[in-house]
Amino acid sequence: MSREGYKSGFVSIIGRPNVGKSTFLNRVIGQKIAIMSDKPQTTRNKIQGVYTTDDAQVIFIDTPGIHKPKHKLGDFMMKVAENALKEVDLILFMINAEEGFGRGDAFIIERLKKINTPVFLVINKIDQVHPDDLLPLIEQYKSLYEFAEIVPISALQGNNVETLIEQIKKYLPEGPQYYPADQVTDHPERFIIAELIREKALHLTREEVPHSIAVVIDAIERRQDSSTVYVSATIIVERDSQKGIIIGKQGRMLKEIGQRARVDIEALLGSKVFLELWVKVQKDWRNRISQLRDFGFREDEY
Repeated sequence: MSREGYKSGFVSIIGRPNVGKSTFLNRVIGQKIAIMSDKPQTTRNKIQGVYTTDDAQVIFIDTPGIHKPKHKLGDFMMKVAENALKEVDLILFMINAEEGFGRGDAFIIERLKKINTPVFLVINKIDQVHPDDLLPLIEQYKSLYEFAEIVPISALQGNNVETLIEQIKKYLPEGPQYYPADQVTDHPERFIIAELIREKALHLTREEVPHSIAVVIDAIERRQDSSTVYVSATIIVERDSQKGIIIGKQGRMLKEIGQRARVDIEALLGSKVFLELWVKVQKDWRNRISQLRDFGFREDEY
């Protein structure tokens, strides 16, 4: 479907870990497709959010935060992030107003200098700083790179997000509507369900379990003569001690993870869900290529 004056294109969101990329994506799309956590390195795969209006369709790509890799999973995440800079119509380079300039930003800017795609500087979390502190921050970034636009926002509060969307539309080419108007992501439900479960595990275990968690969906089925969807999933950890934390005393933690995840999964699927969770130890899985592939991290797809 293509009509005169209709704008469409692909927009990549990049930035250091934990600047609010997923929060922004969820705010724009209006429902939860990217998991949120205050721990860095939450997002591992590209997540495409599709934003459709009467005059435009914007396909957002949310990437892993660009950082120096420490293991093979880190290498994979870096390749995903760097590939997202190519073959898109626009790049949003998001920074955290509260944290200001960091070494990771210099690392990203050096990569941006090698491409010709227009780049917006999006200053997020402006609700956390005094307005007077924004101008020196803007001047600092402007001195390092020629941004097409500079837009301060609060993804959490929604401040200036509509303005940013209108600016994005101006930079998109005329093109077709790639996805149906009611489609908000190109990821299969299986992927999003796994991410929702992983989010709850990260939130509830906080500092006790680092990012050595993966979730594998074993089965999703709607049984005959039943309105309930049955979901079976396994939470993968690297150590026995982490397994104990995820299960919790008398299974309480696992039950709480399941209860919270089920609420989001029911909202996603629009039906009642029976969720069964298991926990399994796969030692050092983040450094094993075969296990990374088993858990859905495939370099050849990026």
